[in-house]
Amino acid sequence: MEEKFRIKSYGYGELAQLYFPNISKKSASAQLRRWIKLSDAVLPMLQSLGYKPGLRLLTPAHVKVIVEEFGEP
Repeated sequence: MEEKFRIKSYGYGELAQLYFPNISKKSASAQLRRWIKLSDAVLPMLQSLGYKPGLRLLTPAHVKVIVEEFGEP
């Protein structure tokens, strides 16, 4: 039985690999970064929550914003 996705703190690469499980952690992180940059809504919301490019740990609030925009991984 597969575990349901939980909103919690995730390492950036860890969350990226949940979205892109079939590519390397580095490539998955780059792809998630691309998604965030291309979204008109996500980056400003994340920045209002203290997100800065290069951040290695995403808080539950950051993860919630990402999941609300892109869906569960």
